[in-house]
Order: sequence, then C-alpha cells, then structure tokens
Amino acid sequence: MFKKFLIIVLCAMPFCAFAQTQFKFGTVNTMEIFSAMPEREAAQKEYDALAKRYEDEFLKMREEFANKYKELMATQDSISVPENIKARRQQELAELNQRIQNFQEVVQEDLAKQQQQLLAPVEKKMRDAIKAVGEEHKFTYLFDLNAALFAGVGSEDATPLVKAKLGLK
Repeated sequence: MFKKFLIIVLCAMPFCAFAQTQFKFGTVNTMEIFSAMPEREAAQKEYDALAKRYEDEFLKMREEFANKYKELMATQDSISVPENIKARRQQELAELNQRIQNFQEVVQEDLAKQQQQLLAPVEKKMRDAIKAVGEEHKFTYLFDLNAALFAGVGSEDATPLVKAKLGLK
C-alpha cells in the first residue's frame, strides 16, 4: 500500500511543479503598431508613386485605344477605304486591347510584389520588437489582438511596450 502511495506521489510531483509555473500571456495590436510606424508611411508613399506611374501609362494606352477605335468607326461606313485597310485597323485594335490586358496583369503582379518588398523590412522590425519585448518582460506567449477571439483578465496588453521599444507614441 505504501509503495503504491509513493509511486502515485512521485508521478504527481511533476504535474504539481508544472501547475505552479507562472505563465504570462499578452496581446499586441499589430495593426495599431504597424500603422504608427513612420517606415510604413515612407513605404506606402513609394508604393503610391509607383502605382501612379502605372496608372498614367495605363491611361495613355486607353487613350490610344479610344483614338484608334474612333478612327475605325469613322472609316467603317466609308466606301472609299479598302476592306484590307479596315481589316488591318481592326487587327491593330485587337492587338492593342490584348496589350492593355497583358499590361494590367503585369501591373497587378508587380504592384503586389513591390508592396511585399517595401513592407517586409517594416514588418520584420515590428516582429523583432515584439520578440524583444516578449523576452525582456518574460511573456510566455504574445498573441496578436487582431486574431485573438478573447483577451481575458490574465492577459496583459503589450502594445505600449512594443511601441516604446520602437520609439513610437
């Protein structure tokens, strides 16, 4: 009987030690931090400038398309313009339309890639600050407040600590 009791006590000891371990949970509002970072604003301005250049080029292509379309419509009913010239203009219009569609696809891919490249260093800086705060303040876990379904009483908001680490207000 005593041996069984001793075995039960020895088996339960690790669980008792585990239960006494303090866990420190925290939340971080990454959207709030990310929005306040000046590096993000600079990256966004660079992205917006690139998007504006693409938009200007797209508008030029659309204007060229509209002009060629007007030319085609003006000659469509004309008897003096040979059919092979009309057919060539229709072909040019179709090719220009295809170039515009290809341009839009390339622009979308490039803008997504550029946005990721511009924001990656900012996100890394934020993640590094979150990790440093977690280690300095001995958090067991830090959760993103935007993804957490519930942050109860035992959870500490570490957002001000991360902002301070980054030098943000």
